[in-house]
Amino acid sequence: PAGASIFVEIAIFALVTSLIATFGRLPLAGHEVALQCASTTFMVPFAISAATSVRVGHAIGRIRAGTATLANAVAAGWSGIGIGAAFMLCASVLLLTIPARIAHLFTPDPGVIAAAVPLLLVAAGFQFFDGVQITATGALRGAGNTTTPFLTQLVCYWCIGMPLGIYLGFHHKLGAVGLWLGLLIALTCGAFALCFFWYKTTLFLPARILMKTENPQSGE
Repeated sequence: PAGASIFVEIAIFALVTSLIATFGRLPLAGHEVALQCASTTFMVPFAISAATSVRVGHAIGRIRAGTATLANAVAAGWSGIGIGAAFMLCASVLLLTIPARIAHLFTPDPGVIAAAVPLLLVAAGFQFFDGVQITATGALRGAGNTTTPFLTQLVCYWCIGMPLGIYLGFHHKLGAVGLWLGLLIALTCGAFALCFFWYKTTLFLPARILMKTENPQSGE
């Protein structure tokens, strides 16, 4: 499930790229500029997500050994989510304030810059939620729950975000912006859902830890 969830997220951006290519050269060029920016900022919370998985997993291990408490595992998860969200909030402010200058770093072409700026503004809207959803995924993985993030991303991206993006992009003639709004909706839904599932996981952690301690041969 962990690998599948990464595939689900990569695949939706690949499909969006293919659909935007049908709008012409300039929308595709603007999309590539915005996608490169969003992908670059995403690497930071993606790394924080991996660290969060490790910290949560280690905290749970220490609980079983009697050297930590549930509060340590909960704090490890929420601190990772908070740090990832804080960084992406800073990235969002940067994309909101100087989108044209950022696009100019990639090309001096005014047409491409004009196509990239609206997409960078949409990207600014989902930076925070992207940071939250990926770090919450890391917290859940650290607690041994890899299926919930996969199913959440599958539903939010492919059952909610993608259809809405296609509807806005083609039916409402919003083009590339419409498809990116679909990504914004998908990431927002995913962030709220995964935070909720992490909260629920923290409530059931004591019972899961006790069960594993009493029956160490049982699998997750």
